[in-house]
Amino acid sequence: MKWIGLTGGIACGKSTVSRMLRDRGYSLVDADEVAREVVRAGTPGLKAVVKEFGEGVLLPDGSLDRRKLGSLVFGNPDRLHVLESITHPLIRKEIARRRQNLEDMRTTLAIYDIPLLFETHAQENFDAIIVVSCTKSQQKERLMRRNQLTEAEIDMRIASQIPIASKEAEADFVLQNNRDEQHLLKEVERLDQWLKELK
Repeated sequence: MKWIGLTGGIACGKSTVSRMLRDRGYSLVDADEVAREVVRAGTPGLKAVVKEFGEGVLLPDGSLDRRKLGSLVFGNPDRLHVLESITHPLIRKEIARRRQNLEDMRTTLAIYDIPLLFETHAQENFDAIIVVSCTKSQQKERLMRRNQLTEAEIDMRIASQIPIASKEAEADFVLQNNRDEQHLLKEVERLDQWLKELK
């Protein structure tokens, strides 16, 4: 089975591209989805997080208060490392299980939507890498609209990732999401053709 990495810069539209590929019938594993699942209420992952960070990271219904946990780890590399040492092995195990399931079903090609593919040096795990790209000003505009962050917060988030030009240079396919939705649909059609040839 061909294992294809899908990544991009923050607010470049990777999730929209993922959704469009799913709609076209592609098998897709979403890293963010798995990351949420491994710390769902009642999971060993959530119990481990609470043991380390305290009951204060829980919402009244017993689920994880992501905003509260985020405020404890972002800007604190040591605490972030502790959190990642709990969640990353669980995420890797679940991704491996899903990948095996797809292989067992004789799937010929599957896409792994992974935001920090280059940041986690995971390039060698893939048969090919797709990067969703847009301009820095578009990233800022979309982040402002979506997250209502200050310009300083936006700059910090963009700066925390590897520059989009560096990702493009290492990609096997670059999808430009720098215009309107009609243009994006054409880019996804172009990607669809490329993926069909890979199979």
